Amino acid sequence: MDFSPFMHALAALLVQCLCGLKWNRWGTGGALGSLWFIAREQTQAEYRWIALFGHGKRANMPWWGGFDWKVWNVASLLDWLVPVVACTLIWLLSRSMRQKRANIPQL
Repeated sequence: MDFSPFMHALAALLVQCLCGLKWNRWGTGGALGSLWFIAREQTQAEYRWIALFGHGKRANMPWWGGFDWKVWNVASLLDWLVPVVACTLIWLLSRSMRQKRANIPQL
């Protein structure tokens, strides 16, 4: 079993928690952590496109090469989807906790 999606999610959640605990910016931290892995997988897809269709030369790749569905597989999709889902869930949790705290009457 490939554990890289879970390791990516752990790293993204670490970034999210650092931003959330220090500046109370849970959404920003989740976006930063998630975008790191989205960009990483996009770059790897571009390299796969170059290897498969570009004859090993970066100059042969069109601008859309990294978006070509032929170079994506389930593992590469999970490597960015799992961190995005994990960070989104933590952001939703932090948002609901903030709303609950706002509705508590002050004594």
